[in-house]
Amino acid sequence: MTTVETPTAQPRERILQAATALLAEGGREAVSTRAVSAAAGVQAQTIYRHFGDMQGLLDEVARRGYASYLAAKQAQDADGDPVAQLRSGWDMHVAFGLANPALYRLLYTEPRPGQQFAVTGDAHQVLLRIVERVAKAGLLRTGVEAAATMIHSSGMGVTLTLIAAQADGRLSDYEGLSENVREAVLDSVLAPADDTAARPSAGAHPAAVHAVALKSLMRDGVRSLTLGERTLLGEWLDRIAAEDAQEAGAAEPGEEPARRR
Repeated sequence: MTTVETPTAQPRERILQAATALLAEGGREAVSTRAVSAAAGVQAQTIYRHFGDMQGLLDEVARRGYASYLAAKQAQDADGDPVAQLRSGWDMHVAFGLANPALYRLLYTEPRPGQQFAVTGDAHQVLLRIVERVAKAGLLRTGVEAAATMIHSSGMGVTLTLIAAQADGRLSDYEGLSENVREAVLDSVLAPADDTAARPSAGAHPAAVHAVALKSLMRDGVRSLTLGERTLLGEWLDRIAAEDAQEAGAAEPGEEPARRR
């Protein structure tokens, strides 16, 4: 049975320690009111007084467990290479999940219709800012939000796959999976760093790349345009990027996508 090793701690801290230990040992199902009360040496009413309900307790457990990972992501150098940061951020995400499988499942697979844990939202904002910097550098072939969603959802899928393999003792069977998927996803959202015009078969049209970059740069403010003009220009840029992406996707492998005349 899980018990808190620091009985002199304040009730709130004992409750958090008990819930964290139960989660790590038995997953979300193990964190019940009765189990936490027994492990922390408190009455059920004490849990509700400090956290409102069990979801409030789980939210605080998630926030604490995620804190160091989130701090590391937020500390990334704003002047560093954003593409390198996408790679390191992916690797950090996967490593966090493998080191904290029960907490990761709580954060990313807990059914919460219309909601998400605030801390995962904070991490996604970090990802969006990095992708925005990639776009401003003229290295993104899709919209910022679309690219961030692709990176996040693919990374989450890889992490959950590896967590399941780790639980089954088959992690070695998936060696290289994370790196391979990471590079495949980045290849699908990034434009070539230098010879874009010379490599049309890569699927990154200069018009699409520049449209994405200009829209991102516009977010810093364009004083010479009214709000309505900025909105209209943003719609035009989205259409250019989307149309070029569709043409690139329709091309046969190795074939240059058709150019609009």
